[in-house]
Order: sequence, then C-alpha cells, then structure tokens
Amino acid sequence: MLRDGDVTLRPYQRSDAAAWVEVRLANEQWLSPWEPDPPGRWQDVHTVRAFRYVHKDLRSSAADGSTMPYAVCYKDRFVGQLTIGNIVRRAFCSGYAGYWVDHRYAGRNITPIALALAVDHAFDKGGLHRVEVNIRPENKPSRRVVEKLGFREEAYHHRYLYIAGGWRDHLGYAITTEDVATDGGLLRRWHQRKNPS
Repeated sequence: MLRDGDVTLRPYQRSDAAAWVEVRLANEQWLSPWEPDPPGRWQDVHTVRAFRYVHKDLRSSAADGSTMPYAVCYKDRFVGQLTIGNIVRRAFCSGYAGYWVDHRYAGRNITPIALALAVDHAFDKGGLHRVEVNIRPENKPSRRVVEKLGFREEAYHHRYLYIAGGWRDHLGYAITTEDVATDGGLLRRWHQRKNPS
C-alpha cells in the first residue's frame, strides 16, 4: 500500500467489485473518449462478473511482473485505477502508465499524487528506469497531470491506439530515475513545487 495524505494506492480486492461497477458506469461519458473501445456496450462490460475477470487478469499480470496495478482511493473510497503495465526488464527496464479517476473527484490533485506515488515505487522497489505515458493530444486534463509532474514530451505517435471508433494519435511523455534523483523522488518534487519554501 502506498499513501500520501488522503490518496492511497493499493492492490485491487474482490470486495471492490460493487464500487468499481458504480464508478465505471457513472463515468462512461468522462472515460469513453480516452479509452480503447470495450468489447461490447459500456453497461455490459462493467458488471460484477466483468470485474472478476479484470481482477483475475490484474493479479496474474502482477504476479508475473509485467504489471503494477493499483486501485486509487481517496479518503479510503475507491475512485479510480492506475497501472504501470507492459513492463519489460533487462536493458529496457521500462513500463507504460495509464490512469483514470472518477469525474466526481477530478480537480483534487488525486491523479498527480497517485502517479507520483506509483512512479517512485516503480523506480525504487520495482527496479524500473523509465516510465512512459501516452495521451491523446485532445485530453488536456491528462496532459496537465504529467506536465505538472515534469514528464518530458518526447514523441508524437500517429494512429497509436484504436479509441472511439478510430485510430487516434497520442503524445508520448516519459520520465527516468535520473530526472528525479536529485529531488528525492517524484512525490517529493511534486510537494516542493506545490509548496515552495
């Protein structure tokens, strides 16, 4: 479990099913423009049964080391997900971060704190060297998250992912251990920028 103030990252639990369903259903309009198309209607793929599949898949990929999945909680209430996935070790030592948060909790700095917590853990205990985030250019709230944290914009990926009925371009952002080493980690850097002395 990772925590900073009211924000907690923890493993998913089977008991998260009802909360996951409620939050996902309440956020269709907020999330569907940015996520890969689901294999069916939104209501049909956000059920307790679907959550059991998601939970099993995340546990399996966490066990084999290819994913670091987290439930994002605010004041101990489930409000989203953050995953560092597609982890490749050896000479690459990198992964891709993806995240979403309930629109009813947007604007409270939950996502930047959650991403900073996850990146620090990935660099320290997880042994990664680099974390990348790919975001649609139109997704200004998500871009603000990585820009606030000091991720570098490095690439423009043409027709990168199939989302909302078409192949969508993405901007590629990244951060490495060297970028935050002198700051004592990404979370510490975030707090220093939010509250300069």
